[in-house]
Amino acid sequence: MAADDENKAQILKHPPEGPEGEPLHRPADVHTRVVRDRKGVRHKVEVPSTGHSWDGIEEYDNPLPRWWLWTFYATIVWAVGYLFFYPAIPMLNHATQGLLGTSYRKEVAAEIQRFNDANAPIQAKLVETPLDQIAADPELANYTANAGAAIFRTWCAQCHGSGAGGAVGYPSLLDNDWLWGGTLDDIHTTIQHGIRDPNDEEARYSEMPRFGADGLLDRTQIRQVVNHVLALSGQPHDAALAAEGATVFADNCTACHGEDGKGDRTQGAPDLTDAVWLYGSDPATITRIVHDGPFGVMPSWSSRLSEADIRAVAAYVHSLGGGE
Repeated sequence: MAADDENKAQILKHPPEGPEGEPLHRPADVHTRVVRDRKGVRHKVEVPSTGHSWDGIEEYDNPLPRWWLWTFYATIVWAVGYLFFYPAIPMLNHATQGLLGTSYRKEVAAEIQRFNDANAPIQAKLVETPLDQIAADPELANYTANAGAAIFRTWCAQCHGSGAGGAVGYPSLLDNDWLWGGTLDDIHTTIQHGIRDPNDEEARYSEMPRFGADGLLDRTQIRQVVNHVLALSGQPHDAALAAEGATVFADNCTACHGEDGKGDRTQGAPDLTDAVWLYGSDPATITRIVHDGPFGVMPSWSSRLSEADIRAVAAYVHSLGGGE
């Protein structure tokens, strides 16, 4: 390309030719194309360059294909027609309805209502059936397995995970370790009223003291009781500190967790002797929990889900394998 630029004038004056005399080079600003006139006669015309060139590739000012142009014009006509016939122009509180009076919101609402009407009989049956008899009814068992799973994925998976395996601070629903009980009745009550939800007077409620933040225990006592808790669960610990921590535990923790540390489900106090830990079992995490006191909140769903929906998702959670 550098050599061509240096000898451009000479190349234009004496363009190279092929073995049969055909030109091997055409000036960069000259290009030809074949067109037909109104009588159908073919003519060769020159097409000027747009002046755009990159890596030796020249852009010529060729017209767009007719099929492409007509397609483009058709899309414009379609867009203008859609603008007038369907909802398209946003207003302050709504969008224009169009000449056909279409309302997508009304269509969606009608479709939702159609499904609600179709499910009304089975939902009424679900509400009327005692919780412990749902699994014995094949129709209700099939409905709760599908409807409950859909409700869980919509409202519960954000915290408990799509597979209900939980996360740090959010309990797994697949095992047999339940803070407030794992029977179908217990699960139903927990979903219905939530845990520590300030908006529901019947929410399950318990609160672990903030032993460090409120000055109930000093740093040495917290280290001692943490090592005692580590000893209860069979984890590595300082035996001397754990022995001192047993006294601290007996004076401050047994009212909820029991003398043996196995907890109390009726007040949401976890078992400290097993391998199931909601926030983690390392010394730093246990120290933080004793110092600050956890206060997890599960919302009450009675104001957002119907009784049939609550029963469906309760039955679904109970069927995952961890229900009692």
